[in-house]
Amino acid sequence: MPITILPPSVAQEPTRSLYQDGSQSDSDSDGGVDLDGDVSMGRPTKRARRDEAIVTPGEVITEDPQWMRGHGTYTIPEPPQIISSVAGTLSKTNKLLSVRPLRARYTPEIGDLVVGRIVEVQARRWRVDVGAALLAQLPLSAINLPGGIQRRRTETDELQIRTFFSEGELLVAEVQQLYNDGAAVLHTRSLKYGKLRNGVFMAVTGTGGGGGVVRARRQAFTLDISSSGAEGGEKIDVILGVNGYIWISKHIEGEGAAAESSGPGITRIEESVGLNVYSSQNDSIPLDTMREIARTRGVITALVENGLRVDEEMVTKGYQEAVEMARGEGEGDDSLWLGGEKGKRLADALVGR
Repeated sequence: MPITILPPSVAQEPTRSLYQDGSQSDSDSDGGVDLDGDVSMGRPTKRARRDEAIVTPGEVITEDPQWMRGHGTYTIPEPPQIISSVAGTLSKTNKLLSVRPLRARYTPEIGDLVVGRIVEVQARRWRVDVGAALLAQLPLSAINLPGGIQRRRTETDELQIRTFFSEGELLVAEVQQLYNDGAAVLHTRSLKYGKLRNGVFMAVTGTGGGGGVVRARRQAFTLDISSSGAEGGEKIDVILGVNGYIWISKHIEGEGAAAESSGPGITRIEESVGLNVYSSQNDSIPLDTMREIARTRGVITALVENGLRVDEEMVTKGYQEAVEMARGEGEGDDSLWLGGEKGKRLADALVGR
């Protein structure tokens, strides 16, 4: 039996509107014609475009044969109906009906930068959780060996496979290939990819599994924290995985995201891939740097909670605004918390810029 989500108790309307703001969807309104008690497919008013109806799995969207089904829906022949297969918001594009899920798994695409966690070590590969429906694979041949040695992988490398990555460790990689079933194949053959350390992990959820993270020109960047008055460090690295997994860490020259623009070319990679590239030991992190890492995490959380996109521009502006808010309220432990009304004020300040 399908589950029905009822709106708050208001004056009874003859039909249910596609937009839950009280606008009528019958033949006398601007919304169009009621489709025999189904969700109205008429044109909404400008005032009502933001509040879309939520449909649930098994709910009949329409019986009108003029509409075509899209993602998140399916049809039955007798009687002809378009039915929602997921819980989400109804979207109409010309004569195409689709449902955008409220929450969904990440769908990998070739070239995506992702943050993942090792969940299983096999003979010549690792299996990595990247938030997708299937675990991704990282072959032994798709990583850089310590010292930058370029050669075929041998049985000795297979025996030492846990010295590179072991269960529970985090890494940043790129999607290199997709199998027919949608599983991703990763690689870390670049100075900007590899094992993650000296930082904090966070995950954001939402439509597509990516939450507020959007694909941008740069998913990994360095954030200047000198404006906050931090004495222990002046920069931190932020990696925004397209899959919604985020890593915020202490900046180390020549490692991590900074190597993307300043690192040497592939011809000199043997001079840069040191023996500590697969080290699991964290470095000493100054207290001021740890505080700014926590502040950046709060900024990203505030962006997601208030429905704003998460990219380099918004994170940088949000961090600067958070520093200004902390100065106005007085420095203290409470200045790092950016939830509730404080996070809403931060989001409003960014939208107003």
